[in-house]
Amino acid sequence: MSTDSSARNCPFDFAEALEFDPTLRQLMNEAPVSRIRLPYGAEEAWLVTGYDDVRTVTTDRRFSRHAIIGRDFPRMTPEPIVQSEAINVMDPPASARLRSLVSKGFTPDHIERMRDRTQHVVNELLDGMRDQGSPADLMEHLAHPLPLITICEVLEIPEADSAQLRANARTMMNVGLANKPDAVRAKADLRAYFAELTAERRRNPGDDLISALATARDGDEVLDEKELTVMAMVLLITGQDTTTYELGNLSYTILTRPDVRDALRERPETLPQVLQELLRFIPFRKGVGIPRVALEDVELSGVTIRAGDIVHVSYLTANRDGRKFDRPDELDLERTTPSHMTFGWGAHHCLGAPLAITELEVAFGTLLERFPRIALAKPAAEVAWNTTSIWRYPLALPVTW
Repeated sequence: MSTDSSARNCPFDFAEALEFDPTLRQLMNEAPVSRIRLPYGAEEAWLVTGYDDVRTVTTDRRFSRHAIIGRDFPRMTPEPIVQSEAINVMDPPASARLRSLVSKGFTPDHIERMRDRTQHVVNELLDGMRDQGSPADLMEHLAHPLPLITICEVLEIPEADSAQLRANARTMMNVGLANKPDAVRAKADLRAYFAELTAERRRNPGDDLISALATARDGDEVLDEKELTVMAMVLLITGQDTTTYELGNLSYTILTRPDVRDALRERPETLPQVLQELLRFIPFRKGVGIPRVALEDVELSGVTIRAGDIVHVSYLTANRDGRKFDRPDELDLERTTPSHMTFGWGAHHCLGAPLAITELEVAFGTLLERFPRIALAKPAAEVAWNTTSIWRYPLALPVTW
């Protein structure tokens, strides 16, 4: 891509609670398809912000994720998080093959068993919070441990290994330049760990999700060793990190919006619908994720993207597109359509979304049932927020009940 002095420098480091990033809002309103520079990577990129244009980029085969491999593409972290063999940089039909195999680990029966186990874990965690007494930190007692315990149980990862695995995953998400050597090491350590673990599950499969993936067949197709290793890594990282941060952000929103808390307490059956609207509304990450490359010239909203150009999409802005959502900046608990893009779209929609939704439903349904008067123990303005990674979340949420 040729350089362009009009490209906007976008650190995307805004971290004012869960307010919408003003740079993203300006780009969304003034230049829905615009040129940007990110903190890392040698190239510039296009940023696509509108709902329909994002849907085009994420579903049209003229845009390729696989084509970013080997390029120093613009990104938020000094070391690319993505693995070259991962499903999230594959294009159809290769990605469709892998998704078909992986989806066999997320059957309704598997999800129902996960729900039962999640309920047991939530009960134990909230028992611990109750026993400690008020005030207590909801991040410490629920948001941090629940997704890690759940995904480690689903993958049958030994409890003794979980803390180091989480530490490596978090190191990979850090946006600081000084962190790059640690991020490289963390990625290599995670890969080595899962290479050994997946090989063992292939030899001696059990009832866990890795074993289900290792033995899944689609006709004669199976996951090869590298695919299985990287898929297990992706499941660990996305299965605990993102759900932890969403638990924190959803909790903060419910705790600072008594109308939402009271509505859920009075009509608990609406929780699934309300969660979908909260997921649309909350900007839980910073900036953008994995880009694509245009394979030929494509016009979007009157702008011509040339073959070879790198293209980022913003699911955050797509979720706030006023051409698609009525009153997009309002939290509307009755909203049912259209679908939000928080779990991605198209061929790269998050495979673990059913597990994440299950955890969120069980966690908040149980929390509000057992602690109906739960409230923040300090003013919302005093809550400290993460500023060092690509995710936005409260560092602690002290609560009373």
